[in-house]
Amino acid sequence: MRIEHTIRREMNIIIASDIHGAVSDCTKFIKACYLEQVETILLLGDILDGNKEVAELLNALNRDKGIFCVRGNCDYPEDQAMLDFPIMAEYCLLFVRDRVIFAAHGHRALPNISPERSILLHGHTHAPAWDRSKAGFLDLCPGSVSKPRQNSQRGYMVLNDNGFLWKDLDGRTYHELRF
Repeated sequence: MRIEHTIRREMNIIIASDIHGAVSDCTKFIKACYLEQVETILLLGDILDGNKEVAELLNALNRDKGIFCVRGNCDYPEDQAMLDFPIMAEYCLLFVRDRVIFAAHGHRALPNISPERSILLHGHTHAPAWDRSKAGFLDLCPGSVSKPRQNSQRGYMVLNDNGFLWKDLDGRTYHELRF
């Protein structure tokens, strides 16, 4: 199963991964969704860890903003049953300008994507990333909302018309990648 979404106007999308059922961090992330004035939320998996309170918070956000989500290695049918939006898609394709963004959690084998004008967007590692892969495509990770690794901070990314911004949960930008 896959999701496709085409961005046709000015965009402001918030991208996050690895909430892992952390209520406090999820609440901060939801606040950031409103402060960033995003039109869409893209979650890159490992959302609930069975936490009903986080499910309720995200269901309310989905009713207001709309959430796209891909399945992480800690997302199960029991989690899906608590949510009003699908979380079981293995990947999502976004077509932004002249680029194809392949979004997945990152725990499965990657597809053979063209290195030219392609971006791999993933979670799973819990560490922010903004590198060019050995295959030549951009390899981007927002880090983790609740369990950061490699001395990173809890955070998310914003995709806008200018490129990508990496931000901490207080909304401070700590890295930028322009188109």
